[in-house]
Amino acid sequence: MADIRVKICGLTRPQDVDALVQAGAAYAGFNFFPKSPRYVTPVQARELALDCPPGLAKVALVVNPDDALLDEITAIVPLDFIQLHGQETPERVAEVRARYGLPVIKAVGLSSEDDLPKIDAFMAVADQLLIDAKAPKGAKLPGGNGLPFDWRLIAGRRWPKPWLLAGGLTADNVAEAIAMTGAVQVDLASAVESAPGVKDPAKIAAFITAAQADPVPRF
Repeated sequence: MADIRVKICGLTRPQDVDALVQAGAAYAGFNFFPKSPRYVTPVQARELALDCPPGLAKVALVVNPDDALLDEITAIVPLDFIQLHGQETPERVAEVRARYGLPVIKAVGLSSEDDLPKIDAFMAVADQLLIDAKAPKGAKLPGGNGLPFDWRLIAGRRWPKPWLLAGGLTADNVAEAIAMTGAVQVDLASAVESAPGVKDPAKIAAFITAAQADPVPRF
């Protein structure tokens, strides 16, 4: 599964970028949600983004952003994607995509079959989807909670655009998640940290190795 692409979200330090490069990550995510322990300012994100080499896609994670915030971020941070991780509507996704000229990743939270129609609605307007566990009621964060959803909800389903699997992925379960869902891109934040907001290079390397390992044949 060497072609599995891994997105690590919530980088806060230059050494985090180095760890992603060394391990072979495909995406680096910068979190602009102030309540998150992984929050960075646009100025901080700019410095981190400038350290990213070609081939490491730079993603801005925002939650229900207004144009003022996106204007501030895009004015100084070199980006490859905007990730919308709130309650944005399909219309808002289309607006952001048109206004900023950047591909948009839209996060969709799942907890039951009732949530599946949202995938088709956002697939029509976003460039990619991030299929995540729906945040529990009362959660302070819309994502990055380390909680999985029932992968059987999307087992065998195929969509016309790229998508990433997220939600409670670890080095121990990512191979099973990929096998069950058919995902070729995976996303995580908390499982590769030694403390909230502090990335662990060894955990990053272990996760990417596990995600890209050849599946064990079953007889």
